[in-house]
Amino acid sequence: MSAGRLPTGLERRIAARYLRGRARGRFASLQTLIATGGVAVGVMALVVVLGVMNGLRDDLRERILLANPHLRVLTYGAGLRLDDWEAVLRRVRAEPGVVAAQPEVMTQSVITAGRDYAVGVNVLGFEGDTGTASAVALPGTIVSGDLALRPTRDDVDGAVVLGIRLAGKLSAYVGDVVQLVPPTPAKVNPALGVAVPRFWRLEVTGLFETGMYQYDEQFVVLRRDVAQRFAGLGDAVSGIAVRVHDPDRAPAIARGLEAALGYPYRTLDWQQQNANLFSALQLEKLAMGLIIFFIMVVAAFNIVGTLAMVVTDKTREIGILQAMGLTRGAIRRIFLAQGAFIGLVGTLAGLAGGLLVAFVVDRSGWIRINPAVYFIDRLPVHVEALDTLVVVVASLAVAVLATVYPAAVAARLTPVEAIRAE
Repeated sequence: MSAGRLPTGLERRIAARYLRGRARGRFASLQTLIATGGVAVGVMALVVVLGVMNGLRDDLRERILLANPHLRVLTYGAGLRLDDWEAVLRRVRAEPGVVAAQPEVMTQSVITAGRDYAVGVNVLGFEGDTGTASAVALPGTIVSGDLALRPTRDDVDGAVVLGIRLAGKLSAYVGDVVQLVPPTPAKVNPALGVAVPRFWRLEVTGLFETGMYQYDEQFVVLRRDVAQRFAGLGDAVSGIAVRVHDPDRAPAIARGLEAALGYPYRTLDWQQQNANLFSALQLEKLAMGLIIFFIMVVAAFNIVGTLAMVVTDKTREIGILQAMGLTRGAIRRIFLAQGAFIGLVGTLAGLAGGLLVAFVVDRSGWIRINPAVYFIDRLPVHVEALDTLVVVVASLAVAVLATVYPAAVAARLTPVEAIRAE
């Protein structure tokens, strides 16, 4: 009987008996429960932590793409000015994989509702696609009013749609009037001798809510032609917003567009725009995973201790079994079976507990976080199959490896010395 074989039925029964302990000595059984519980806690923590990191990544990605296109076509330089955008737009729409493309205007301003409170905002000049879809998902985030950007009053310069948090800060809702300071140079008042900016009066015709704190508090939307006049661009735009059929293929499509358009055009995909954020999340996921994995390794020492106590407690029985013909390989497999059993039960219990906790936390949303710091207002949990498989395999591997030393010690016992042991 070779040591590499799986445990036989007899070996499994002996292993189970050793794990249960004797009726008058349940300490070994208690140690088994502690070792199994340690593995379970480690697996559960790892499943939940990895699920939280995946949830943060996926939720941030989804919310980022609500107000941002998958990629943008821009020009080199700091001016963000695209003059021949109509020809570029036709070429972009002809690119394979592009679902929608539209011209956009991006600028910055200061907004006020006339209540001695002003805040800096990002201004997006938005235009619906002439096709069947929009390059951004903002139309689906409107919670009040609409995105038609048509004012209902004559004493304003246009219509504006605000983020829901920004509207709350300004106490400006649908039908109210807000004022924006244009980025163009202010005219000098001859009487005062100072530059006096001209405020644009805009009627609030809609509110959007992406769930992303940064967008809901810092973005306002104008109609594209109004934004062009507001930014002083004339007929030019800032760039072309593009949506593709698969966000993960945006970098490849961006490279193709950049090669086709040539200088002075460049592309910027959503992964490049948020590279630091997603790299930090990936690094944090790796760090947290390693920390919890080391907790599992510590739990594995409980398995070593448990099996070492079994070896000490069952030394005479091991000697008797060897005298009856049980080989060293069989003794080794008995202890390997014990470790595998502890690892399997602990892993399954931890996996079930981790999946349950992840499900409850994700569905209930009862763990709230500060959106000003983390961009989102609740803790999402998304458990991925590959992560779960890695956790299960790692846990079982650690549990089995933890049995190597006690199994080797038990197998090295000689029958005569073992039977004489007290």
